[in-house]
Amino acid sequence: MTVARHYIMTAKQGGSAQLETALSNLADAVRKVPGSEGVELLRDAGDEHRFVFIEKWESIAAHKGAGDHLAKEALAPLRDAIDGPPEGCYLDYLKTV
Repeated sequence: MTVARHYIMTAKQGGSAQLETALSNLADAVRKVPGSEGVELLRDAGDEHRFVFIEKWESIAAHKGAGDHLAKEALAPLRDAIDGPPEGCYLDYLKTV
């Protein structure tokens, strides 16, 4: 069953465009990883510095194994643009309509 890995991130001051680009590029890379079922990238309508990144995976194990398939450089631009560690959790889909 599909699970979601949900992250909330805030850009460093003046770095919203940089974080958006980094997340967009990361989404493209994650989508190619075995077990990935898609990625959603959203920006908070009330706070242009706050982003939500939702990865969809066939299982938690698939997500945990993704690091073996992602180039280490894929995360470097993200670390440079984010203001502190992201908030994250796994979510189970209960219903999609």
